[in-house]
Amino acid sequence: MSAPDAVRMDDDERDEFLGRSGTGVLSLSRAGDDPPHSVPVSYGYDPVEEVFYFRLAVGEESGKANPTDRGTTFVTYGERDGRWKSVVASGRLVSTTDESVSAESLAGLERTDRIPIVDVFGEPPGRVEFEFYRLDPDRLTGRAERPMDP
Repeated sequence: MSAPDAVRMDDDERDEFLGRSGTGVLSLSRAGDDPPHSVPVSYGYDPVEEVFYFRLAVGEESGKANPTDRGTTFVTYGERDGRWKSVVASGRLVSTTDESVSAESLAGLERTDRIPIVDVFGEPPGRVEFEFYRLDPDRLTGRAERPMDP
């Protein structure tokens, strides 16, 4: 059985699909043969710089300890206009509190909508420690299901 036909989205179609915010799955690499740590997350997207922003729960028990030291892949997908679409971004996370990126990140965050809160924690979000990170992808691809012929 062959894979369904898909086509690459151009930058404008990709940016329209991403909007200014939404949800997806963030995967952080692990050492050796261990599978990546993958979690549902919400994002903000800056189409001017083509950068994603994440508000991540942190701490040793979160599975996201030292997120800037690992390869990262972010995937978001959904159906729009009767077609399935997806975007995959890969690279490394950067803390937005790092002095070298804080002013740049602040300008980018202003170009996003408010990052939606995804509440999938074992305790109230008020008790969870969060930090903001930016993903300036090394690789950013968008694919869309080919429209059906009439």
